[in-house]
Amino acid sequence: MKYGVVLFTSDRGIAPARAAQVAEGAGFASFAVPEHTHIPVRREAAHPGTGDSSLPDDRYLRTLDPWVALSMAAAVTSEIRLSTAVALPAEHDPIGLAKTIASVDHLSGGRVSLGIGFGWNTDELSDHGVPAGRRRTALREHVAAMRALWSADEAAYAGEFVRFGPSWAWPKPVQQPVPVLLGAGGTERNFKWIARHADGWITTPRDTRIAELAGSLRLAWQEAGRDGAPLVTALAGRPDLAELARWRDAGVTEVLFGLPDRPADDVAAYIGKLAARLGL
Repeated sequence: MKYGVVLFTSDRGIAPARAAQVAEGAGFASFAVPEHTHIPVRREAAHPGTGDSSLPDDRYLRTLDPWVALSMAAAVTSEIRLSTAVALPAEHDPIGLAKTIASVDHLSGGRVSLGIGFGWNTDELSDHGVPAGRRRTALREHVAAMRALWSADEAAYAGEFVRFGPSWAWPKPVQQPVPVLLGAGGTERNFKWIARHADGWITTPRDTRIAELAGSLRLAWQEAGRDGAPLVTALAGRPDLAELARWRDAGVTEVLFGLPDRPADDVAAYIGKLAARLGL
């Protein structure tokens, strides 16, 4: 089981490049960032944590573009994996996004992991032309289209939301395939989606019983006829070494620890203390 950190990026605090560089130096295996293109002021979608239109953190309004942030991190690191937790591919043109992700993977030497989400903010999705009731289909098509562009010399795709004829697109990612993990609640419906369309699962802050849920995902994986085992990335707060051991035994492959919203030097110090606590 590997350990990583996730930085809720914003236009204040520590820069992604410095955070990734410090995390790599401290022994962490991965560095992740989230995505929101914008937050509509008037909306019907409730935040899953607050249950209403209020937001638990004003960084939702200030989030940096994840691929710009990760490209900056890639330039000053050499080994740490570069991840999203999570990105929202359905809010983008899939041809352009496929090019961006392939370019970051190519230039970083094959270090990208793509964490994706359906998107809780249906008003945000609506501004990008994605109907709330079709977000699962839209995400599936965007991922499938990007995978075609990443793997085929002449790629084509025909769906409800994505359609393009035979096309050339390079560079291809160094990794074949780029790992794709769905960040969503630990439900049977979501596990079936993962087993059909993804390589693994990223938990949410509201998921408990992680060890039990990891077992349910493996069952869905086997029922879908998938080989091997799914990747499981668990989000954690302060490290509980006994719980981490239970997660490892249950098949969790990675744990991401959130970084605090503090001045840059404080965040760097926190990363060092966290690494020491984990024995890195």
